[in-house]
Amino acid sequence: MRVLRAAPLGLLRSLGPAAPPRHLHNRVREHQKLFQEDNGLPVHLKGGALDSALYHLTALICTVGTCYSLWALAQASKPKKN
Repeated sequence: MRVLRAAPLGLLRSLGPAAPPRHLHNRVREHQKLFQEDNGLPVHLKGGALDSALYHLTALICTVGTCYSLWALAQASKPKKN
């Protein structure tokens, strides 16, 4: 019975990696320092220029979408001309 219980665990051990790859560096501490630093920026902009660009792009898309939905609502509220 013990052999049957140990077989799936042994199979999983042989299929999965024994340890994380050594060439990867854990940068959690570096990111914690970056995002916990008190520099007056909101957390969604602390990542640098890419975060700022993505934030502004998202704001632009939301603004355009809101304007388009209001325009479509205004067009739908007008009676059709025959």
